[in-house]
Amino acid sequence: MHHHGYLWVGPKQLFDEEALRRPPHPQPPSSGSRPELVRRYRDVVVAFPVSDLPPIETAHWLMKPRTSVRGTWQEPQAAAGWLRERLTEYAPRFTPGLPADGTCLTTLVDSAAQRVGWGGDVSLGYYLERPMFLSLALVTCSPNRAAADLACPVT
Repeated sequence: MHHHGYLWVGPKQLFDEEALRRPPHPQPPSSGSRPELVRRYRDVVVAFPVSDLPPIETAHWLMKPRTSVRGTWQEPQAAAGWLRERLTEYAPRFTPGLPADGTCLTTLVDSAAQRVGWGGDVSLGYYLERPMFLSLALVTCSPNRAAADLACPVT
């Protein structure tokens, strides 16, 4: 078992486009479906696997391009250390009112280390200045508990 780190920063408006953050349904629309539904399905089939936009389900990061992986670690503490570094890096840009103090950060990072240690995933999101959004994820791989059928993107 190992863990991958993912990071995305982008416009909150793009993050809110939930349809772009879901993998395509396994069954395409029927031939009698509305043209806009067929077009939308085709767009998602093409865009989802190559987009670095965070998926709705954390485990679906494993379906994204391998270039989306920001780091790979065997040990949960090392993965959580990466998370701590990113949170510290972006904390000055958090919108007012978000906790960025040391105690909160330590609790959050310790919790993340425990979760990936037993094979879980971690997904965090924060509003940044301007209408931007930060998405951070640690995803357990080989296998992932939520999606054991998904292959590791880095082999």
